[in-house]
Amino acid sequence: MDRVSSSMKQVSNPLPKVLGRRGGGSGLDAERDGFERSQTVSINKAINTQEVAVKEKHARTCILGTHHEKGAQTFWCVVNRLPLSSNAVLCWKFCHVFHKLLRDGHPNVLKDSLRYKNELIDMGRMWNPRFPGNLQMSDRQLDEAGEKDVNNFFQLTVEMFDYLECELNLFQTVFNSLDMSRSVSVTAAGQCRLAPLIQVILDCSHLYDYTVKLLFKLHSCLPADTLQGHRDRFLEQFRKLKDLFYRSSNLQYFKRLIQIPQLPENPPNFLRASALSEHISPVVVIPAETSSPDSEPITDLVEMDTASQQSLFDNKFDDIFGSSFGNDPFNFNSQNGMNKDDKDRLIEQLYREISGLKEELENFKAESHRLVMQLRGRISELEAELAEQQHLKRQALDESDFLHTELDELKKQREDTEKAQKSLTEIERKAQANEQRYTKLKEKYSELVQNHADLLRKNAEVTKQVTVARQAQGDMEQEKKELEDSFQRMSEQMQRKSQEQTEVLEALKRELAASKQELQSLQSTLESSTQSRGEQSTRIASLEQEKDSWTQAMAQHNQEVANLQAELQHLKSMLDSEQESSTKTLEALQAQLGKKESCEQALQQQLLDQQFFLLQCTVQEAEQMVQDSLNQLNDPAHISCVSSTDYLLSRTLAASDCIERLQNTHGKYVSSCTDVSSLLPCVAMFAHLISDTILQGSATAHMAPLEPADLLLEACKQCGNEALHYLSALKDKASLENADCTPVRNCLSRISAIGEELQPKGLDVEQEELGDLVDKEMAATSAAVEIATARIEDMLSKSRAGDTGVKLEVNERILGSCTGLMQAIQVLVLASKDLQREIVESGRGAASPREFYAKNSRWTEGLISASKAVGWGATIMVDAADLVVQGKGKFEELMVCSHEIAASTAQLVAASKVKADKDSANLSKLQQASRGVNQATAGVVASTKSGKLQIEEKDSMDFSSMTLTQIKRQEMDSQVRVLELENQLQKERQKLGELRKKHYELAGVAEGWDEDAAD
Repeated sequence: MDRVSSSMKQVSNPLPKVLGRRGGGSGLDAERDGFERSQTVSINKAINTQEVAVKEKHARTCILGTHHEKGAQTFWCVVNRLPLSSNAVLCWKFCHVFHKLLRDGHPNVLKDSLRYKNELIDMGRMWNPRFPGNLQMSDRQLDEAGEKDVNNFFQLTVEMFDYLECELNLFQTVFNSLDMSRSVSVTAAGQCRLAPLIQVILDCSHLYDYTVKLLFKLHSCLPADTLQGHRDRFLEQFRKLKDLFYRSSNLQYFKRLIQIPQLPENPPNFLRASALSEHISPVVVIPAETSSPDSEPITDLVEMDTASQQSLFDNKFDDIFGSSFGNDPFNFNSQNGMNKDDKDRLIEQLYREISGLKEELENFKAESHRLVMQLRGRISELEAELAEQQHLKRQALDESDFLHTELDELKKQREDTEKAQKSLTEIERKAQANEQRYTKLKEKYSELVQNHADLLRKNAEVTKQVTVARQAQGDMEQEKKELEDSFQRMSEQMQRKSQEQTEVLEALKRELAASKQELQSLQSTLESSTQSRGEQSTRIASLEQEKDSWTQAMAQHNQEVANLQAELQHLKSMLDSEQESSTKTLEALQAQLGKKESCEQALQQQLLDQQFFLLQCTVQEAEQMVQDSLNQLNDPAHISCVSSTDYLLSRTLAASDCIERLQNTHGKYVSSCTDVSSLLPCVAMFAHLISDTILQGSATAHMAPLEPADLLLEACKQCGNEALHYLSALKDKASLENADCTPVRNCLSRISAIGEELQPKGLDVEQEELGDLVDKEMAATSAAVEIATARIEDMLSKSRAGDTGVKLEVNERILGSCTGLMQAIQVLVLASKDLQREIVESGRGAASPREFYAKNSRWTEGLISASKAVGWGATIMVDAADLVVQGKGKFEELMVCSHEIAASTAQLVAASKVKADKDSANLSKLQQASRGVNQATAGVVASTKSGKLQIEEKDSMDFSSMTLTQIKRQEMDSQVRVLELENQLQKERQKLGELRKKHYELAGVAEGWDEDAAD
């Protein structure tokens, strides 16, 4: 409880130091502080020691926080202060929240979390140990530790081997430090060293038991050859552990502290599954403290098992033959004790085999039943998942249709709303126009009132014009009526049309002008008449009454306008509310539709991403295949591989056809990007055929002349590089559409053209003479090699007689290596004859050897050509060696001749391997002899180079007696000589290429290649 409370105190710390209040008081800092505080509170509320589920609102706040800051820096800053290693609930809730952030948080959460990978691994190991400290586990727990995966069991076995090996090394080290000739176990120093071995014995017993069970489990899942290393390592540790257990059981110190089990005489047979039932787990017993050292003897588990099996067999014997048989006075079993006759042993053996077979059968039945039930359950799960996916698909389609329908309705409603809004705008526009007209009328009325006031002031002087005023009063009453009629018409026209209001206003203006003129005339009349004052006063009173009536009419008109404006405002508010509600409904439906469409697009995009991931994996494997073939071109072991031009042409033709199919499927995939099933096999076949073409082209180049061989190898390398470029374009979505395999097709066409030029054309020899010609050429080759050997020995004897010093040493080394090469060639020729004889005997059937040679003329011609080349090369090499020994030849000529002989022998081996059986002993001898020739050739080249260096060192220039001018002159001469030699070298290389080309053409004509091409 104290630890939990301390954890709560640590968790409740709301703000770390890095989240403290910043100075400055700026808006951004305040916003950042508020964000960090809210994130800290939400993280502490989501990840706490209370054993309740994480609230969604806290987790949602953490997720939104990662999107806000585009990362998880704040999250990790807060989490690093939580005591995750001290509370399991706290660590569990942290894993829950962290998993949510990885799935729903910002994409940068993964990048920010990679730096904490080691801490997460250590935390997982601390809270999830597979093996307890005492290594005591049941079989079920051992299966759970491997997670029912054969790869995990394989790795677990290796780790147990390492663990047991460390324990055995400790065991052996302690024993080696003791003097076993004396009773060291009774001394204090010896017991100090032996005491820790008790724990080692306990661990070793468990490790040995688990290793045996895991090996039986692995042998039931993997081939026996795959586990050969495991079995060898187990046997070695079994012997060591058995010896150490035996030596420990004889020590007096261990006898009173621990009972050490004895391992069986023979290790378990992992190749027999039933042997697992015979395995007995070794049990180490630690006696109680009160027991005496000699009270409990060491228990041999194997003997106990044997005794129990013996009693079981005796009981079965009594059940079959009757218990009275044991009481028979002639029962030799009772008279002689444990001695049994052959019949009893046979019966026991049969019982043992029957019981073992029954156990195997029961185990097999149980395993088969378990597998069947597991597969059925998996099938049911997959069917349920398929049905659920189909249901979800139908539901999504129905929802999509429904949302489309609602969207159409909303579009219609939106159009209606837009129409209503347009009409409302028109009404508002008209109302504004009416208001403007009313304002103008009001202004005109104000002008009339002002004019009326002026008239009142002027009428003060017309008090004497009573008579004239009476007459004018009638006129004014008439004008009043006309004004009332015009005002009524004006109010009515204001509600209907603005044009009528304008006309009324104009009429009023005209009437006002007329009244002004009349008033002026009345004024002139009043000035002349002073007697009509009383009547004028009456007229003034009537005018005041008329003014009051006009004022009341204007107030009533203002009230009506106000009522109209209030009603218009009410209509506006109602229209705004309806428009707002319809807009909210439309936005909600559009958001729901967008969510469904985004979900559908996400599923579609996920399917496309998975298909493209499969394409990337396939292309990656294809690149690895093509790259391996390119790497083999530089492998020295590949130099001995040869092939024919016919097979190379067949491979290039198949690769060209595959490229056509690949282009078609690639175009279909680029156009739709929905189905990648047809493209994947084409990519795999493309990589396979391109790799095969490259390897076959390289093997064919090993048999071709130098210049065509170089061209063919260059074409193969270019083909591989173009194929890798095309495959890399397929892996990238940006370059997938523009990926083009036309350069690969061009490279294949170039390889085909070179292969067609290299096709052999046969010999101008009768078919009946081929058999005799083969024997003659082989005999001539043997004779030429023997003659060359004799000449080399003769040259060696002459050199020893006439040369001394460095020259003699160089000649002996060169001639000795040439003699070794000739001997290797003799062995190769003999092995070729034996293999040729075997091929003829195994392939001719009832026909004669001559008929066999005639039937296989192409192969025979290859043998003849190779034999000629070997004999000729041996002769030329001896001549070159003779000139070198005499000091007239060049070392480079000897090296070239040795290389030529190696190429000729390789041609002979290749011609012999064409029809030989791959398991033939003579073929193995021939290949061994070919390797010997290659080694001897390397020896000739090495001795020649070494001799050349010794001769050059001997003939080095002496600069001691030369002056500066002489040295400068020699330097200029050397530069001139270098330029001349470089020019000669370039010309000689061109000449060499022409000679090889001509030689190849002549050899083709001589061997009848044109005829074969025509056929």
